Amino acid sequence: MSTIQKSIRIREKTLKEIEQISRDSGKEFSAVANELLEEALRMKRCPGIIFTEGTIGRRARIAGTGIEVWEVIATYKGVDEDFARLRKAYHWLTEQQLRAAIGYYRAYKDEIDHLIKQNEELNTKSISEKYPFLARGSR
Repeated sequence: MSTIQKSIRIREKTLKEIEQISRDSGKEFSAVANELLEEALRMKRCPGIIFTEGTIGRRARIAGTGIEVWEVIATYKGVDEDFARLRKAYHWLTEQQLRAAIGYYRAYKDEIDHLIKQNEELNTKSISEKYPFLARGSR
């Protein structure tokens, strides 16, 4: 993805926090700043969605839960996009939380479809090939 150089003024406190995240993560300052800006824009566009660090990077989650958006959408697709059935499957979530996930999916379909596909491709063989130390008898 191409980038454009743009000069902006950043509060000193914000600058220091981005620098700290950069040091902690080992990522370049610009990469961290861009990631934070992108997430802020997505959260503004899709209220009720937050981003948290996972085992393989930052992922969109439903605020107030540990549930990733792709998980809800995989279920939604599995019930033929029947919202009433989705509500039953996630009875502990509010309608607003579920609609936030669906809204995020509509805005960022390719990202969520990719995560669903990755999850569907996981099986015993693919996991043991990728992570041989998890295979039975690998002690």
